[in-house]
Amino acid sequence: MPKVTFTREKKTVECEQGANLRLLAMEHEIQLYPGMKRYFNCRGHGQCGECRVHVKGMENLTPKTFFERLRIAVSWFKFGHEHEVRLACQAHVEGDVEVLTQPEFNWFGERPLLKKAE
Repeated sequence: MPKVTFTREKKTVECEQGANLRLLAMEHEIQLYPGMKRYFNCRGHGQCGECRVHVKGMENLTPKTFFERLRIAVSWFKFGHEHEVRLACQAHVEGDVEVLTQPEFNWFGERPLLKKAE
């Protein structure tokens, strides 16, 4: 079974192959949405872009859809690490991954810090 490590929360969970990353996080009470966005979001339809996460082990998720690539390009323009960002609602787990929820705004193009959960 694939393992998903949520680095900010220091929590590792096992899931079925093909599990939706957003639903998995919500099932384990991991907050994907900052502030009021936890109440005002698209409910997993890939339209708002607020469930974006930074992923290490991108090859272990399903490929990005066209609309996901478009949403990330619009919301993360000039961040420099768009290829490591996914919308949790559109990503399905195929293998072990590390996920940083609610990544901060990155002014200088530096990679967000991903640490192993203890």
